[in-house]
Amino acid sequence: MIYLGGQKMIKKILAMGMCLILVLSLVACSDKNKDVKVDKSATKMDTVMQLSAYGSNATKAIDAAYTKIDEIEQMASNTIATSDVSKINAAAGKDYVVVNPEVIRIIKTTLIYSKLSNGAFDITIGPLIKLWAIGTPQERIPSPAEIKEKLALVNYKDISINEKDNSVKLMKPGMSIDLGGVAKGYTADEVIKVFKKYKITTALINLGGSSIYTMGEKPDKTLWSVGIQNPRKERNEGFVGIIKMPQTALSTSGDYERFFIKDGKRYHHILDPATGYPAYAGVMSDTIVVDSSIPDCNMLADTLTKLTFVSGIDKGLKIIDNLKGISCMAETTDYKTTNYKIYKSTNWKTQLDNIDPGFKVVN
Repeated sequence: MIYLGGQKMIKKILAMGMCLILVLSLVACSDKNKDVKVDKSATKMDTVMQLSAYGSNATKAIDAAYTKIDEIEQMASNTIATSDVSKINAAAGKDYVVVNPEVIRIIKTTLIYSKLSNGAFDITIGPLIKLWAIGTPQERIPSPAEIKEKLALVNYKDISINEKDNSVKLMKPGMSIDLGGVAKGYTADEVIKVFKKYKITTALINLGGSSIYTMGEKPDKTLWSVGIQNPRKERNEGFVGIIKMPQTALSTSGDYERFFIKDGKRYHHILDPATGYPAYAGVMSDTIVVDSSIPDCNMLADTLTKLTFVSGIDKGLKIIDNLKGISCMAETTDYKTTNYKIYKSTNWKTQLDNIDPGFKVVN
């Protein structure tokens, strides 16, 4: 019997804003002489997003930011037939496709971390994502033969970029890229640019809960509070802990976002490019924090959560420890017991409070 954590859960997730992370204690400005806060939520990229900004230009800034989000979705979605990504996939093994320079920049960034992780993060995972279809009515466990066939099409080294004319080609027929593991992070970086254009200095960018950017200082001078979802409890019904942070980029990935269970085993949406199956490196959830001074900080946070999840604690945290201004916290289990543990990279300095007693901090 299959307990659908996919179709049923997708409806539930959308209803709750896909909150992998819940931002807490967003207080309105109490000083009447200061600018008021403007909030606006919208469903974009198949998730409920929330933008909050302080300032006289807040409404204009938020409206402009949502316009930019729409533009990015039209370029980067693999479900929109006219998008650059869809055009690249349709021409796989045939032709180079001229695309928006922004798409080139996203792809080039992912290739850096694909190489760094020896392919643990790979946007050419598209054929396998479609095969498993986790989170859709078609989700299923493919046969080993089907997985082997699609694995032959997964290799970031088979992406060719011609920067002279901003064109991209996938070298094998049947290949496809999927930017789902990086698009929201890139979008958050672009929203920051929009906010700065409108002179916004204090804001919260919450793109579905999985990508969050806390901009500037809260009006009450306290740190921003972010609750990290407990991966084994219902959404918003329990947290691993509360992170306190200043202006920072934060992203979380977990095996509880989209999944189904069959014969007692959880099949989730984060696939391992090396095996073609959902990644089982012992990680239930991981959170990446990136210093706001680092270019593309949100895109890096988004990318590195998947890299760490697939690589596992030893390999993943080793990679993170070698990246300046970037740190990680990961929750693990052996998948057979409720022996939950929290591991932190050696450079983790972010304050973590109210840790769930069901989790043991190992380091």
